[in-house]
Amino acid sequence: MPPLRGDLEVLRVLRDRRGTRPGDRGDPHRVALVVGGGGMRGAYVAGMLHALDRAGLRDGVDEVYGSSSGAVSAASFLTGRADAGAAAFPEDLASPAFIDLRRLGTRRPAVSLDHLVDGVLDGTKPLPWEVLRDSPVPLHVVATDAADLTPHVLTALDTVDDWRRGLRATAAIPLLTGPPVQHAGRRWVDGSVGEPLATARALRGGATHVLVLVCRPEAELHGDVDAGPSLWARALDRAVPGLGSLAQGARRYGADLRLVTDAAHPGRGPGHLLALGPVRSVGIGALSTDARRVADAVAVGDESARAAVASRA
Repeated sequence: MPPLRGDLEVLRVLRDRRGTRPGDRGDPHRVALVVGGGGMRGAYVAGMLHALDRAGLRDGVDEVYGSSSGAVSAASFLTGRADAGAAAFPEDLASPAFIDLRRLGTRRPAVSLDHLVDGVLDGTKPLPWEVLRDSPVPLHVVATDAADLTPHVLTALDTVDDWRRGLRATAAIPLLTGPPVQHAGRRWVDGSVGEPLATARALRGGATHVLVLVCRPEAELHGDVDAGPSLWARALDRAVPGLGSLAQGARRYGADLRLVTDAAHPGRGPGHLLALGPVRSVGIGALSTDARRVADAVAVGDESARAAVASRA
């Protein structure tokens, strides 16, 4: 059994909705999929999305929220390219072309958004941008305003170029990818800086059932989610706003997951919430370039989602 936490009613509704589409439902529910980011740890989630797509559960979702690499994988999922989104992690992203910390201090970014968007999404694993733009199931891309580090859903994603810019914005890691991404008159950085998991946002938007995909195994979540940011993280945020927050991902993911696991959480309300995480760790981090380990993470994510779908709980 994979680490499913929360209300299994969410899975039941998704199973019952197989073969339906928005506007053609037989139930009153609004089902949201929340896809967490985490750099190369997103390989776990990409594997989950591929498994959910093969199981026919993509048709049961009414809206998707994604931050950072989770938004990129969600775009592949929504456009029927979850297979390519999963394959991209070991085949295209676990490489120095994408991540090379030796480029720090040079004119080239240590993490290349050009490689992600131009080389992969417009190249080796082409994303059908027009399908994403016109999708009846909206993708709400979460990014962080560089001015005050508050999270927002990006608006004015009206053209293919807007969508390219939006996915760059949500994946713009402070310092490592270069300057913030300009969009709609503001400067944006990685969505996980302000909101690793947009579960509360999905509930505020009217979702009755929320499936949350988590890119960190249980063993990699911080045990003390109330401790607040560490001294070194606060110092890092002062030097490079947002980078310290990203570095505290284990703690912040744990805090966000409390909304799912605590039935008395004040932000929960009547919603049905279920979180799915990797069944085990393969030992990768946000900046991993070991293609074998990254491929293992995709496989673990796939295995975790398949087991969840097959469970009859």
